[in-house]
Amino acid sequence: MLSKIAGVLSAVREKTPLVQAITNYVTINDCANILLCFGASPAMCEAKSEVEDFAGLISALYINIGTLNEEQKEAAVLAARKASSLNKPVVLDPVACGAIPRKMDVIKELLEVSKISVIKGNTGEIKFLAGHAGKVRGVDSIDDGQGAVEACRLLAGRYGTVVAATGETDIITDGERTCQVYNGTKMLTMITGAGCMVGALAAAAAGASDDRYISSAAALLAMGLAGEMAADSLGKVLPGTFRARLFDHIYNLSEEDIMKRGKIECL
Repeated sequence: MLSKIAGVLSAVREKTPLVQAITNYVTINDCANILLCFGASPAMCEAKSEVEDFAGLISALYINIGTLNEEQKEAAVLAARKASSLNKPVVLDPVACGAIPRKMDVIKELLEVSKISVIKGNTGEIKFLAGHAGKVRGVDSIDDGQGAVEACRLLAGRYGTVVAATGETDIITDGERTCQVYNGTKMLTMITGAGCMVGALAAAAAGASDDRYISSAAALLAMGLAGEMAADSLGKVLPGTFRARLFDHIYNLSEEDIMKRGKIECL
């Protein structure tokens, strides 16, 4: 499994996938920069008059509904429909779906008009989408993770997609294959946008690999491992310095790092 994940990292850097990101305004710059550091090419194209034409150029589409206004919502629906018709992978980040009812209306529409390749959310969001009692506070999960594997498998089977849930332990499943990633650091909860950045990485990996299960595992492991290495490199761990080091370690992440330090378990 680790060798396959390492292969995805190499594929991203060889192919430089073009990732269209329709994402929230709080973390749009972070998503663009983490994609560059990972080896992908970011394009924050969200004008509804442009997204359908642009879909023909991209390797993958990332949709994050964190700060969704009406134009962005319309653009996301148009982009997802067009990307799906062209067999481009679509990654959906259902930010705050458990806290704001309107979000669920948007998610349902996206699932109706397009083929979602990956649903990436925190544990609380994923459990909520699966119909379980997921605990969220705004955009953050405060869920204890109990029953999360079952919820992920249920959601993956319901929509025929890969589900990637982030938390103290990350979970990735396509309904049949399931794994857990144990790399990570609590410092990732001390900066804005860690989850959004993981979603962007999942899109980049999906744009470079046809196996969305392996590519999603690669994205989550890369983020967790880079976070670990960033925290380990600091004498006194402070959020601002950690954030800068996180980008550095994503940029420097190697296949050797993944093989030596990756912590993953197939269930």
